[in-house]
Amino acid sequence: MSRGVEIVWSLGLYWSNLMYDCLVGRDKEVVPDRARQLRNLLCNLGPSFIKAGQVLANRPDIIREDYMNELCILQDDVPSFPNQVAFNIIEEELGRPLEAVFSKISSQTIAAASLGQVYRATLRETGEDVAIKVQRPEIEPIIYRDLFLFRTLASFLNGISLQKLGCNAELIVDEFGEKLLEELDYTLEARNMEDFLENFKDDPTVKIPRVYKQLSGSRVLVMEWIDGIRCTDPQAIKSAGIDVGGFLTVGVSAALRQLLEFGLFHGDPHPGNIFAMRDGRIAYVDFGNVAELSQQNKQILIDAVVHAVNEDYAEMANDFTRLGFLAKGTDVSPIIPALEAIWQNSSGKGLADFNFRSVTGQFNKLVYNYRIRIPERFSLVIRSLLTQEGICFTLKPDFKFLEVAYPYVAKRLLTDPNPALRERLIQVLFKDNIFQWKRLENLIILAKENVARMSSNPALRVKDMQNLKSLQVPKKLDLTDTIKDGARLFFTDEGIRRQLLLALTEDSKLHIQELVDVYRLVESDIDMPSLATEVVRDFPNVIRDLALSWSDSVLSDR
Repeated sequence: MSRGVEIVWSLGLYWSNLMYDCLVGRDKEVVPDRARQLRNLLCNLGPSFIKAGQVLANRPDIIREDYMNELCILQDDVPSFPNQVAFNIIEEELGRPLEAVFSKISSQTIAAASLGQVYRATLRETGEDVAIKVQRPEIEPIIYRDLFLFRTLASFLNGISLQKLGCNAELIVDEFGEKLLEELDYTLEARNMEDFLENFKDDPTVKIPRVYKQLSGSRVLVMEWIDGIRCTDPQAIKSAGIDVGGFLTVGVSAALRQLLEFGLFHGDPHPGNIFAMRDGRIAYVDFGNVAELSQQNKQILIDAVVHAVNEDYAEMANDFTRLGFLAKGTDVSPIIPALEAIWQNSSGKGLADFNFRSVTGQFNKLVYNYRIRIPERFSLVIRSLLTQEGICFTLKPDFKFLEVAYPYVAKRLLTDPNPALRERLIQVLFKDNIFQWKRLENLIILAKENVARMSSNPALRVKDMQNLKSLQVPKKLDLTDTIKDGARLFFTDEGIRRQLLLALTEDSKLHIQELVDVYRLVESDIDMPSLATEVVRDFPNVIRDLALSWSDSVLSDR
């Protein structure tokens, strides 16, 4: 009861100050002060409110941009709890004395946050250095209590929430609560780490710490110690002689793989959770806040990229509905001009000036003015991209995020055998039923740039890396499967065949030069004897598909 009174009194007093500002007409001039007061208020109310503030910092559908900017600097950093309390929790989870497992353990915490704190230790049996993450004592009942109070308060805001966002305020609290409770379960975090290890097992540029599950439990997590430099110390990274450009290229590629390839991504990649290894690799820690995208959502995100490339803003608006930003049946026509304005203003500046924060700032205004609700997982996507772009700009102010991101997307479109991505590639290459030769050339150039950057990255020159030979590091752009699939489509898909023939004879002339230009771009990357062998080997499948296509056509005519 006392906690409820404290929360209601603190928030009520803050709300009354806002109302007073509106009544006397000074609501705009005091915004910086009120935003700062809100940040301090959330800090004083404890862990649940700190986490809530961090979520609000990425929810333009709920609060204004100026308040979001203030909450972005809300630090999940609180005083540590006593060592003896932490050591008792570790022993309870292990079922053994500390001395039986660890030969030494740090007397000071390495990091302390609202939900737990971290120590460095050495395993007695193997001599390996590890990090021990310990949950705060009695934190779970505190979180449950606060979530109950959140939900109770949210029930009084359902009317406003339905009008502005098209959903109950309780739904937003439930989404927040679900993610927060996941962070409390260290066994789930251990599984997340294993999933990341599996995803990046063939990537020599990314380091994921190994988890010691036999020493871990619901309140204690023991993992491999990462001997790197936190991105909170950019000067140390530069002083260590690390190739900053190469490191950032690795980071952007790893982030995009998480988002568009694996569908499992780090939800809180702030500078304290990302390390630069001295060999140029990137290392991630703290996997409590991890989000997952379904296969359908990954494909819709790629669709959105394709629609942006094709400047199809009506379909971009429909993508928002498919992703859950808009309720089904919502009229998207008012949003289309706004999306066009945002994209034209941003992409019109070119890659040199494009950045996610400027786009997000314009998007925030759109969200605030329309009934758009950002699902929790996509607020994490936005936060993840913005945070990592911020790290890029801190380490290298002239770094061009999209100059790395575009080549990665181009390579995926050209080389990924996934049928859904093959379909998106066709959408990119045909605009208004006209084949875009220049767009194909640009995709190939960008894809080759991605391969060149990654294959020459300093992180690949690690002398002591185990099983290096088994890791797949392509030196050339491999278009073998793409050419095979293209040939199959040409023979079996009448519509594609007609469009390609039209592309070669457009404007009543043969476009041989365009074909020659494309071939010259890929000539050095194609092993013609191997490609011919693959095509011959695949020829029976093409004949079968052609026969099936022909029989379907005959049956449909009847």
